This record gives sequence, structure tokens and C-alpha cells, in this order.
Amino acid sequence: MNVQLTQTEAASGVQPPPSPRSLEDTGINQVMLRDLLLKTMFRTNLDSCSAISRALCLPVPLTQELIDLARGQRLLEATGTMHANSGNEMGYQLTDAGKSRALDALSQSEYYGAVPVPLEQYGVQIKRQSIRNIKLTRDQLMAGMGGLILPPEMIANLGPAVTSGRSILMYGPPGNGKSSISHGIRKAIGDKVYVPRAIEYSGQVISVYDPIVHAAAEAAVDDPNSLRRTSTRFDNRYVYCERPSVITGGELSLDMLDLAYNPTSRTYQAPLQLKATGGIFIIDDLGRQAEPPQKIVNRWIVPLEESRDILALQSGEKFTVPFDTLVIFSTNFHPNEIFDGAALRRIFFKIKIDGPSQDMFLKIFAMVARKKKMPLDERTLMHLLKVKYPTIDMNFANYQPTFLIDQMIAMCEFEGLPLQMTPDLIDRAWGNMFVRQEEIAH
Repeated sequence: MNVQLTQTEAASGVQPPPSPRSLEDTGINQVMLRDLLLKTMFRTNLDSCSAISRALCLPVPLTQELIDLARGQRLLEATGTMHANSGNEMGYQLTDAGKSRALDALSQSEYYGAVPVPLEQYGVQIKRQSIRNIKLTRDQLMAGMGGLILPPEMIANLGPAVTSGRSILMYGPPGNGKSSISHGIRKAIGDKVYVPRAIEYSGQVISVYDPIVHAAAEAAVDDPNSLRRTSTRFDNRYVYCERPSVITGGELSLDMLDLAYNPTSRTYQAPLQLKATGGIFIIDDLGRQAEPPQKIVNRWIVPLEESRDILALQSGEKFTVPFDTLVIFSTNFHPNEIFDGAALRRIFFKIKIDGPSQDMFLKIFAMVARKKKMPLDERTLMHLLKVKYPTIDMNFANYQPTFLIDQMIAMCEFEGLPLQMTPDLIDRAWGNMFVRQEEIAH
């Protein structure tokens, strides 16, 4: 599929990485480039320049230059076969010496395919698309929140926090939308960035693009039959993606923030925060992990303060990577219970997400009922406010309207009744929202 950068993309303000015009522009030495060519052909059986170009994510002219280089070293040879379905391209195959070299290269690293982007070049692209370049208006932030009803003062606090690109701690009682707000922030940001398929440091390849994390927007591929090559509009070693959003919860452990080495393939997988570069890293339910919250925040001190992270190779060699991520911590605990003063100082914004007032609760209840086509009933609402909520000291939570209405809908559907709310149905729904304290005989 041929794709040109649209006006929307151009308006996003993110400058694309330029396509390499020479092998030197790739930033990868010719021996590594040649070995990637041989390994890719060996593993995929590709034999035409255009197909190999797509696999290596290089422009066709540069791929042809690589092929000619390998032919000059007698590692490749032309088959003398023209492919009718590939624009009458010449076919190529590995010589015995080429197969031997491919196997030798595979024994050092199983990585093949897309040419990696050198870490230094990637650092330049990160600056072009920094999360700190994002400027949001109140309307944009509200639109990202979708159907959430939030107090104006909360939006006033969230806006500067997001546009700063700095760390945010959201805290408060459970069920009040901290996770939903985090997702809303991601939607509000809305533009796209370029994510490298892999990066290279000191001859080691680190895979970055992850289809689970990154939502690819479009792909640009050269059509050998086209007079106009569109993939040269940006470096095809990158994938044009939505700004990434990585969400972790109680399963987060500190080793997830380190490079993951695969001893079989002898390649590395980028840690979560590197995959989140240019986007958002949400640490939900802080305090529920096996690691103490203080220890988790300590791991982020250097990245949060200096916009750089330190990773280590299997050999023990340490190196620095850019850190350009909006980190959102979300917890049900009071910050003073889980952090010391030094840790709190390093988290730039602290925003309490509290339960709604009674008036706000009624607005949310009415909005949810309208959305789910549940008729409102004044007698039932009065029962809820005068009988049920006093039993929990009028502690309203944002999740409760949806919970109660969904419960009543399920009951009506089971009983074959038209959708309705009654005091009896509210009592039954309430019983499912809270568990009565009692002794259970074992």
C-alpha cells in the first residue's frame, strides 16, 4: 500500500525521520548491514531486491547497493531468473560462501530483518516528537475524558500536569476514576509518533516496536512498479504509531524495567519504559506490587530528574538512553503512607481524585441511566439517598452509578421486566456492591 503523509500528519507537528539516502546515512557499519542482508535471505528465502528491501526496511536503491556489495564479495549471485510478478526483477541467491557467512552471523545473533536505528539517531528523533512538546487546551483534555464528569478544578490541575510532560501522582479512594482519567489523558494527546522497529548500541540489537504496545497507524512500502517512491518520505525503519501507552498494575516488578536478554536468539527486548517513549507509562494500583512503592519510585529517580535512563547489557556494560515519557502513578493509598519526602519531591504533580459530591453523583447517575436507557425514578433515588447511603456515611464513588444501574438492568432482563428502577431493585443491587461483614463457618 502506497501512503503519503497527509495534511493531518503534517499538522501533528512531529517531524518524521528522514529516509537514508546512502548506506552511511543508516548509521550502521557495512559489515553489519551485509550480514543482516545475508541472514534475512537465509531465513526468509527472499530473492528479489524489492522483497528484500521491504524486509530490511531500506529504500530499494540502498538495498541494491548492499546486494552489489555482497555479490562483489562472492556471497551472492544472480540466478539469471526474471520475476514477472516483481516487475521483471533479477533474482538472487546465496552462494555457498554466503550461506556459510549467514550461519556464522546467525550464531552470533539470530536477529534479521529490519535494519536497526543507531541509538544516537533515535535520540534525535525523540527530541523531534517529545511528549513535552504536547500542548493541550481545556477542551481537548475534556474531549479525551469522554463521558467522565469531572469537577472544573480537577481539569485545572490535570491540564498543566499533562502539558508539562512531567510525572503525575493521582491518589484517592478506589472507584473514582483514576484509571479512567489516565486513559483519558492518553486519548486527549491524540497525535502520532515514529517508533523504531529496533535500535542498535555497540553492535547489539534491541527490539523496540511491539504490536501489543504500539498501535501502528499506517505502513509505507515501495512499489517497484511505481515511478514515485512514497516510503522515502520517512525512514521505513520506523513505524508510524499512536503515541504509546503502557499500563502496568500489581504485576509490575523491577526486572520489567531492565533489558530482557534472549540467550537463544542473543538479542534484547526493550524494557517497558523504553517502549513507552514519547507516550505515557501508567503504574496503576501502586502499593499492590510485590516491590515496595518506595523502591519502585527510587528506580525512577534518575529518569524523572534527568530525562535519561541507564540500562545494562548482558556483559554488564551500562549505557544511557533518553527518557521521554509521561509517568502516571495511581494509588488508593495516601502518599505519606507509602513514600518518604524525597520520593514525593521527585513526583512533580500530586492530584487527589476524590469521590463526587451528592450533586455530582446525581449528575453521573442521570447520565449513566440515560446512556443505558434506564428510566429515572424519583422515589427510588430518594430511597437510595435517604436509606442506603447514610449506612456508608454518604461516601459516594464515581463507579457506583454504573454498578447499580447495570445490576438493575441484569435483574430486569432475567425477570422479563421492562427496564425500571425500584427501591427493591436498588436494595438488591446494593447488596451486590458491598459484602456484609459476618463470620463464615469453615
